[in-house]
Amino acid sequence: MKRRFLFLFCLLALGTSALKAQEGIPVYFDYLTDNYYLVHPSMAGIGEGGKIRLTARKQWFSVDEAPNLQTLSFHYRIPYTRSGVGAIVFNDANGYHSQTGFKMTYAHHLPFSSDYRALNQLSFGLSAGYIQSSLDETEFRSIIADPIITGGRNSVGYFNVDLGMSYSYLEFYAHFSVLNLLGSGRDLYTAIEFDNLRRYLFSVGYVFGKGAWQFEPSVLLQLTEFTEERTLDVNAKVYREVGFGTVWAGLSYRRSFNGAQFLIDGSSGEQRLQLFTPLVGVNVGNFMFAYNYSYQSGDIRLDNGGFHQITLGYDFGQLSAKRYDCKCPAVNY
Repeated sequence: MKRRFLFLFCLLALGTSALKAQEGIPVYFDYLTDNYYLVHPSMAGIGEGGKIRLTARKQWFSVDEAPNLQTLSFHYRIPYTRSGVGAIVFNDANGYHSQTGFKMTYAHHLPFSSDYRALNQLSFGLSAGYIQSSLDETEFRSIIADPIITGGRNSVGYFNVDLGMSYSYLEFYAHFSVLNLLGSGRDLYTAIEFDNLRRYLFSVGYVFGKGAWQFEPSVLLQLTEFTEERTLDVNAKVYREVGFGTVWAGLSYRRSFNGAQFLIDGSSGEQRLQLFTPLVGVNVGNFMFAYNYSYQSGDIRLDNGGFHQITLGYDFGQLSAKRYDCKCPAVNY
């Protein structure tokens, strides 16, 4: 029982936001494993051909009912057009709360260069999706009767949309997205839940190096409108071209601007979410494999173990003659 209370405290206080603020697909670090489409709808069909990505994430292996997430995404540039399409299905479970859903995406890409190999492109994307949120109260126990707890399995569903815009110029890129644009209208926990689940994401990066080595620094800023939660990811990746393909590795540091108050042995303190995430990956032919491990620092933690995530990918349909003349791994595949 004590461990369950600590589990809930970590979720509420340290910003995993799984219970309310991160309705929809949580923003972890899978976007760094060549999967920006998961967080930016304008990246659907960003280059010629298509991508398929399968991701599985598991937190705290030693904890029962710890958070876990699975996503399957696909996006594709419609041949001989400036349009891209995509789709995402996901399952996100976190203790007694779970959500499943899907998104369908349309993106339009406007080139500014007469040379199709010179990347200079503005992109717009729209995703529409449906989310089914569930809360299992069958194991809830209370000494004093609580009229809010029904003791059953509650489930609600709702539609929402995401909007995004991207600009790509050779090795430079910038993205801006608004997730959960509409009010959810759900009443899963109480009849007076807030409907505003809107999140704003901004990311920017650049790829340095024209030879066999490339270096890619980037940042991603998240803002949740209702709770005013803010987090910043500072990322660095290194690529090395080898005979069989490309190997790469990187490190991400996430920090929350918002602190959580806690009390231990009569002493109070404040802690901000901090995650360190090393990642490695390899591209061989049309296939991609990546792994990352997130470690949470701080005095208040549920478990010493971290968060493991693997990504499998397959690229198809891009001819060498259609590749852009730049070191831009998110576009050339």
